[in-house]
Amino acid sequence: MRRRDDETFRQFAESRSSALYRAACLMTSGDTHLAEDLVQETLGRMYTVWNRRRCIDNPDAYAKKVLVRVYLTYRRRRSSHEQPASWLPDTPVEIGDSTLRITLLQALGNLPYKDRAVVVMRFLDDMSIEQTAAAMRMTSSAVRSRSSRAMAKLRAELGQTGFAELTTA
Repeated sequence: MRRRDDETFRQFAESRSSALYRAACLMTSGDTHLAEDLVQETLGRMYTVWNRRRCIDNPDAYAKKVLVRVYLTYRRRRSSHEQPASWLPDTPVEIGDSTLRITLLQALGNLPYKDRAVVVMRFLDDMSIEQTAAAMRMTSSAVRSRSSRAMAKLRAELGQTGFAELTTA
């Protein structure tokens, strides 16, 4: 029984790791190292309850909820306020429209971390208000107000044309 559970967890982790990593990258404003740590922590927590998955109706939604909670826990820690260096000696590889991606990551990085998590879950992961509220342990009205406030900040920072480009990309 244990071997079969391990195999199903491995298949789940392989199939969902990239989506979890993408969401974590957006929540961390492009900090790929922190995103990797968050995904590993999420998968570790998922593994500990995997053999009790009869209690988990939707493992994918549960994994997203765990990821958000791991992210919020990380942000609450006092020791997590390290700032990366502003200059890196390596030159980036051009893939797609990197200017647009960098602009979005910088704008997301300027949002408070809870607002950033709401925007990522609502608009980039296509989660409903109720799903987002459940994952973040908030009321749906709190999610609506955070979402509205965050989108207004993004519009103000990016300008109407820049915001329109991002929402259609």
